[in-house]
Amino acid sequence: MSNHQLKAVIFDCDGVLVDSEPLHYQAFQAVLGPLGLGHSYDAYLERYIGFDDRDAFLEAFREDGRELDDSTLAKLIRAKEEVLHGIIAQGVGGFPGVVALVRDLAANRVPLAVASGALRQEVKGFINALGLTGFFSVIVSADEVTRSKPHPETYLKVLEHLRSDEAIVDLNPQSCIAIEDTPAGIASAKDAGVYVIGVTNSFLEDQLLGADHVVASLEELNFPRLVELIEKQI
Repeated sequence: MSNHQLKAVIFDCDGVLVDSEPLHYQAFQAVLGPLGLGHSYDAYLERYIGFDDRDAFLEAFREDGRELDDSTLAKLIRAKEEVLHGIIAQGVGGFPGVVALVRDLAANRVPLAVASGALRQEVKGFINALGLTGFFSVIVSADEVTRSKPHPETYLKVLEHLRSDEAIVDLNPQSCIAIEDTPAGIASAKDAGVYVIGVTNSFLEDQLLGADHVVASLEELNFPRLVELIEKQI
């Protein structure tokens, strides 16, 4: 199947590649708790999931009616990164089907990318923990954008890098597939013109209606299935 229309697959990291939301929650609480800004995991899933670190801290302070200056924000982000690094070092869990799908796509020479609201070092740590170092030619993280998901900047930058790094100068976003687990991530990819598969790792199917296709697990996907999905809509 060498002559196909699938030009790239772009993975979100948290909630798609790795079951990392509980880890992010632990790290945020380690930093926010001593400030009197801790919250339950249900509140995290309801209000914070899909935010990058910057917006998550801003939201926590906003909800409590507190101001947060840029210097303090930067210190909080660094502190959370250090805590999370220690958590990652103890091991992380991937979702079923993730490693098999990435390896299947790579074996068929499909360019792979990551579009994440996490920091680059966090993303690289998760990828390394999954044994997938070197599989992703492009990583765009929270460090490299000024506007986080649901704004399309993250995906627009991924497409820009794919055109440069993979020499796909005439890359059509509609020939790329994004895999996302949140409404914010789906909106980001769709606004960049990318075909989106939602996976119900973090939200129910009826909350991911913005996606072009929804699956319960990445075990449902492989190279031929992704080619089939993309070619149905081009």
